[in-house]
Amino acid sequence: MTTTPTPAAEPFASEELTRQLSHQVSQSVFDGSRLRVVLLVEVYDGAQQQFLETYENLRSHVESVPGHIGEQLCQSIENPSQWLITSEWESAPPFLNWVSSEEHVRMVKPLHSCVRDTRSLRFHVVRETGRAAAGAESARGGLQAAPRIGDGVIRHALTFTVKPGSEEAVGRILADYASPEPRVDDTTRLCRTSLFLHGNRVVRAIEVRGDLLAALRHVAEQPEVRAVEEAINPYLEQDRDLADPESARVFYTRAALPAVHHVTAGEENGAAQRHALSYPARPGCGMRLAQLLAERDEAAAKDPASTVLCSTIFQRDDVVVRLVDVRGDLHEGDPAATLGLPDPARVSELTTLLDGFTDAGSPTGGGLVRALEGARMELVTDRRAPDA
Repeated sequence: MTTTPTPAAEPFASEELTRQLSHQVSQSVFDGSRLRVVLLVEVYDGAQQQFLETYENLRSHVESVPGHIGEQLCQSIENPSQWLITSEWESAPPFLNWVSSEEHVRMVKPLHSCVRDTRSLRFHVVRETGRAAAGAESARGGLQAAPRIGDGVIRHALTFTVKPGSEEAVGRILADYASPEPRVDDTTRLCRTSLFLHGNRVVRAIEVRGDLLAALRHVAEQPEVRAVEEAINPYLEQDRDLADPESARVFYTRAALPAVHHVTAGEENGAAQRHALSYPARPGCGMRLAQLLAERDEAAAKDPASTVLCSTIFQRDDVVVRLVDVRGDLHEGDPAATLGLPDPARVSELTTLLDGFTDAGSPTGGGLVRALEGARMELVTDRRAPDA
């Protein structure tokens, strides 16, 4: 959903675009507009009928998922091994809830035996033609009101848990490896990798220019990264075998922690400190908590006094992580702003979403300071590619 602006032909146009980047959300799933998901599928030669029958078995289940409007299955007229699945959703959150669920992992497993490769693209609907009535549109979700201005960077994260008591050993392993080659190909480059620990949860946030999937595959193939992954295998709570494609696919599907919101204050600061904060969402409340934090960050980005220069919110199920670049020390500014907490009028809702965070709403005193310290994740490594 991050968009890359077209280079301007005239200098003044480039300056105008730079001004537009300030205070603009470059990625968000919370604007309420309809979502179009495009899945490109390459089927093994001779497996077309098996693929079609497997898809037919899945279709009735997908149709009953809340927020799902409809979909089409198409086959290429030029290459019968190429298929296209397009689906429409009332908005992005229902789709993200569905695609990250264990039910989805189980349902798509039969497809793996007949599919060589897949690529998923997700778009908010901005404009369209041919809709019969505006009333039908409101029932099915709206259109994205205006184009977002992105910075050309795709943000993504992976998360997994390790066995309690192994955190120190895992931290040493993850901190001690050679950085992979940042150049993936002519169009894709790794920009930054930040790795954090919170209790026994590991979060690895990455920033990429170009093709995210190509970058993830590139990193996974690097010898130094494979050695680290093998070294932490004995400590993982979820077993995996990276030599088994199915085991690796299931692990990384469950580990995906997508960025649901990103906003920048439009200020470049090379001395900014990067931190990650983990929010203990109550069961079933992760998406709403992420949305509430996103609303607060969007408003804070317009405040020149805020110490938070950039914020990215990652969310999957009830795992909510907020990555922030701050001016100065993490504790120098207002702890409420650093935490991304809403105004006092929203405190009651906040306490229904957070587990064990009941005193976080105190606008003064030690409650917010303790909450900030409890949410802060331990930085293991933060690596930025040259010229990133």
